[in-house]
Amino acid sequence: MNPFSRLARNLTILGLFVFICAAASADEKPLMKDFMGVNGHFTFKPELYRPLCRLARNYHNLDWDVKRPGGAITFPRCVNGVDWNAHVFGPWKTGGFETDVCVQFGSFGRGAEGFEALWKDREDWAQEYGFTLARYLGPSGEHKLCTSIEIGNEPGNEFNDALYQRLFKRMAAGIREGDPEMKIVTCTVQARDSDKYSKDLRETFASDEIKALFDVINLHVYATKPEGARAHPWERSYPEDPSIDYLKIVNEAIAWRDAEAPGKQIWITEFGWDACTPEAMKRRDGWFEKLNWSGESDERQARYIVRSFLCFSEYDVDRAYLYFYNDDDQPSVHAASGVTRHFEPKPSYWAMRHLYKTLGDYRFNRVVQKDDRGLHIYEYVNGSNGRRVWAVWNATGDEERETLVTGLPAPPETIERMPLRDGPAPEVEFTLEQDGSVRLPVTQSPAYLFIPAQTSTRVDG
Repeated sequence: MNPFSRLARNLTILGLFVFICAAASADEKPLMKDFMGVNGHFTFKPELYRPLCRLARNYHNLDWDVKRPGGAITFPRCVNGVDWNAHVFGPWKTGGFETDVCVQFGSFGRGAEGFEALWKDREDWAQEYGFTLARYLGPSGEHKLCTSIEIGNEPGNEFNDALYQRLFKRMAAGIREGDPEMKIVTCTVQARDSDKYSKDLRETFASDEIKALFDVINLHVYATKPEGARAHPWERSYPEDPSIDYLKIVNEAIAWRDAEAPGKQIWITEFGWDACTPEAMKRRDGWFEKLNWSGESDERQARYIVRSFLCFSEYDVDRAYLYFYNDDDQPSVHAASGVTRHFEPKPSYWAMRHLYKTLGDYRFNRVVQKDDRGLHIYEYVNGSNGRRVWAVWNATGDEERETLVTGLPAPPETIERMPLRDGPAPEVEFTLEQDGSVRLPVTQSPAYLFIPAQTSTRVDG
């Protein structure tokens, strides 16, 4: 038997064993098409963004629906004239999206009147509002427009904790009564001290009474550099940076959930990077000009978004929603974070579309390799046909790095690089070594190794 015949036989046997083991463990992870989402809003165009994902998140202030707490609830018609069925959630559903709706307390109570005074004796109303929302939107009702409701977006530490807990309990009770199938999602939290944007999961949601009311723990994570390592408050790093809290916050929430609230899902409902054009940067003003804020290039935004989805898929997280869908090229934080610019695709649009198309029917299976130089190799498995895809990238370094990838269950049929424009993804040339390893150029843009299924143990003599 020549060496390549022996290699093929060994890889076939190994491939079958790996597939059986992988299929069993990978089934516990969501399919990537059930994992990837995007934040939308009133001008969201379902037909434009459906190639990227099937999950959408919408947030709106309560003052869209009513003039003030205690006011008449005329859902789906808002006091500002929006009809949620006709203008927003109906078209999103028709366009193929499953929607998570986030209700923000918004401007209610932020003025001189204050939260406590505005919401005084409004707990009954909060329960009625939750009931009305769930009954009309919920998956068990006539319209089936949404499947989950977030009670508050980023109330943070400026919204009195005791008040938030009272409103959460009553609104959640109303949601449960309105549609028991509607998932109830916390506001933005973290398993550390509360701040301007996040409640402390360990305090606000620690009681058994509140734990019984929610289904999902809600995280917002942004790759902000540590205070001493940044030139301005908005400077961000790359997703795998070990010096930042980006993935640490996810890990901490998982640890708290496992210890205190097993069975609850964890969703990341916001993450992202801003990317402006050079022309827009010339229009910076205020602090963004004074502190030389520059955001990211279009290419880095695309890389970081795709790699974040890959990194998040490793964790015990059920969904991740990108912030944001579209921007108007405004040179400031969160105002340039769209995957489209004036509804024209950025490079991140094409990269995310390719990721969704490539891995949509696959689940994360295992980390094959991580090294101290930033090399990442993740394996994804298609449980229906046994095929695998290995995603390979460098977290750092701008140059190509020739890398030997070992331990493959079978030689790849082809290798593609994350695209930055429309059209076929660029193919990556590679060398198959005699021992079955593959030599290829690896960059910060992930490469995808398409590996065929190995389902036969026949040995030819």
